[in-house]
Amino acid sequence: MSAWNAAQSADFRGPLDVTRAATAVVDARDTVIGWSPAAEELLGYRPHEIVGQPLGMILPSRSASVPTPAGGPPLVTPLRGNEIRVARHRDGHELLLATAVCPLPGPGTAERVVVATELKDLRVWETRLALLHGLATQSPVGLAIYDTDLRLTWCNTAYEREIGRPFAEFSGLRADELYAEGRFVTQGYPRTLDAVMHHVLDTGEPILDLHFLGRPPSDPETDHLWSCSYYRLQDADGHVFGLCEDAFDISDRYKAQQRLALLVEAGRGIGTALDVLVTAEKITEVAVPEFAGTVTVDLAKAVLEGDVPATGGSGEMALVRVACRSAAGEAEGGSAGGRGGPPVAYPPGSPQHRSLSSGGLVLDDTTLVVPLRAGNSTLGLVTFVRDTDKATFDNGEIALADELVARTAVSIDNARRFTRERTAALALQRQLLPQHVPRQSAVDLAHRYLPTDDLSGVGGDWFDVIPLSGTRVGLVVGDVVGHGLQAAATMGRLRTTVRAFAQMDLAPDELLTRLDDLVGQSAEEQWGELGTLDGTFDDVTTGATCLYAVYDPVSRRCVMARAGHLPPAVVDPDGRLSFPDLPAGPPLGLGGLPFESMEIELPVGSLLALFTDGLVEARDRDIDHGLDTLGRVLSDRQASLEELCDRAVSELVPDGQTADDTALLLVRTRELGASQVAEWELPAEPSAVSHARGLATGQLRDWGLRELSFATELVVSELVTNAVRYAAGPLHLRLIRDRTLLCEVADTGHTSPHLRHSGEDDEGGRGLFIVAQLVQRWGTRYTRSGKTIWTEQAFPPAG
Repeated sequence: MSAWNAAQSADFRGPLDVTRAATAVVDARDTVIGWSPAAEELLGYRPHEIVGQPLGMILPSRSASVPTPAGGPPLVTPLRGNEIRVARHRDGHELLLATAVCPLPGPGTAERVVVATELKDLRVWETRLALLHGLATQSPVGLAIYDTDLRLTWCNTAYEREIGRPFAEFSGLRADELYAEGRFVTQGYPRTLDAVMHHVLDTGEPILDLHFLGRPPSDPETDHLWSCSYYRLQDADGHVFGLCEDAFDISDRYKAQQRLALLVEAGRGIGTALDVLVTAEKITEVAVPEFAGTVTVDLAKAVLEGDVPATGGSGEMALVRVACRSAAGEAEGGSAGGRGGPPVAYPPGSPQHRSLSSGGLVLDDTTLVVPLRAGNSTLGLVTFVRDTDKATFDNGEIALADELVARTAVSIDNARRFTRERTAALALQRQLLPQHVPRQSAVDLAHRYLPTDDLSGVGGDWFDVIPLSGTRVGLVVGDVVGHGLQAAATMGRLRTTVRAFAQMDLAPDELLTRLDDLVGQSAEEQWGELGTLDGTFDDVTTGATCLYAVYDPVSRRCVMARAGHLPPAVVDPDGRLSFPDLPAGPPLGLGGLPFESMEIELPVGSLLALFTDGLVEARDRDIDHGLDTLGRVLSDRQASLEELCDRAVSELVPDGQTADDTALLLVRTRELGASQVAEWELPAEPSAVSHARGLATGQLRDWGLRELSFATELVVSELVTNAVRYAAGPLHLRLIRDRTLLCEVADTGHTSPHLRHSGEDDEGGRGLFIVAQLVQRWGTRYTRSGKTIWTEQAFPPAG
């Protein structure tokens, strides 16, 4: 039977009511003188069979044989008041009855009325009464009955507690008079009590689990949330006489759900970026306004620099405001550049100072301060502040704040560690790559570098521009297998080696050959220490590629060679694009194959592009498409080199994310004209020395550089003398006026000159020593036809 059916069938008069129970009227001798139809139905005796018989015929006096119902009161046999008796049915079986005796005062033989019903019926009725009594007095669900005018006519104890007054004081009031400030927050229904109740009365449609937000009269300072249900009440004839309201306070559950939702939101937002300031701002976004009206985050200054603040319990710490958010105003984050906001200092006795001193959280009225702790270190503080008209933080909210700050502390510590590692990595990269390429007389320059590892900012690709003797310039681009710090370290080794070889004025093919030998030796050394039986080893140097080119602005010739690298792109002054058919050569470290150089002439204004495959290769396109795009961009002769770099990167790497490290070096060739270069051919005989001095001093006079004549005469005299003495002719003398004065003497010999200390009685051997004292730099470079000794002198100060 359903609860509704049970309520419909319930008779509040009870099963022992004389109008429905089995009834027997007896005289003073307990002789039956009256017998009701209900008694006949219950016990089987018709009136003529029982009237005139003693009552004991159906209610025998056998106390010993009367069983005691389980869990019930003991049975008694005397016929006194309300009792539980065993009765005998007409067919002989026994019945367990609940009986009641009512005396009949007045004249006549009728002495009393005995009323009886089966005990089980009485127990069902008592259970229903207990149910109704529990709903009225014990149920935590607030129950209220309103009439059709929506005035309160009855409520249970739980509802009375919500109001905080006896029922008599608010009986007859309307619901919206009791909860004037409340509203329904469930979507799709009317938002006021009056509208919801009228809807139920008018339609008869019950409404379940509406969430009503308001402040009960018993707690006017705190918002409560109830789950409410409404249904119409009708009598047996179907007439509507009111409605019933069920209301259960779910504020605690709602707060728990809010806290869980806040933690979920925190999990989605906090720690998603390895940035200290972003992480600090995230906790303010999560906590305002749902948890607090204002949230501030103060970090130790050392944390912003990637360090761990000094431990101590004095409460003194150099703090910086990195995030602040208020429900009433705009958010304030850290300043640009990752340095945070202004410094903050808290006086002794303040909640923040007490928190720093104790290392624990501090609750002071509506202010909650929680330290950001990582291990044994305090990274900073998070302060939660609520408006003064709201309740302070309860235990559950304190635990929630502690959890939020703990998650934030872990993320900030991770970001701090990353900041430290990235700072170190970028410092390494700055040392490995040219940050400011010096101006060159030979070419104009522009470059871009995009590492795949955008978190650390380092990669294995590199480029370089190396000044060489004779105003020439060495151009390098290379690609190391892999990414990150290991590839960057390997790249640094290769770049340093290339620079060292380039200063020796090695031809490009010879430079790559020596570089290949060194890489191979490094691989063999690692195999000897870490290798396995099958000869495999882990060295990202092996397989690296490199392109090396040397451009001479005097001859406008460019000599280049490559080790497994992509050839450069060349755009002539008319905008024609070509990729020189430069012999590929093997990647570095493989050995066994030679490297070949190729020499091309580059007219003044030619554009030379050196790049790594990360620029033109991608997962969604082949390399030919990338090369076509690069060529189209570079063919714009009106754009500057910086504009061409930006356009190439934006079109080939539109989102800034590459599958491989990317390096791009653009150079536009220049020329040293006849007015800056003087060159003479001399015979390899002693008379050439004086003639060379005269030619040099005359040229310096024409250039307005008389102050350099004395030193230049000595330099030319010593160099030509050595060439005449130790080499065969013809000789070549060349002076170049660039940013410095360069003097070169070329001969057909291959003997390397060197400085030496001459004894006091030696007649010679001091020439190069004297030359070295007169010039800034000097050196030797070798060609297929011989060698060239060069010197470089600074111009005299202006004025």
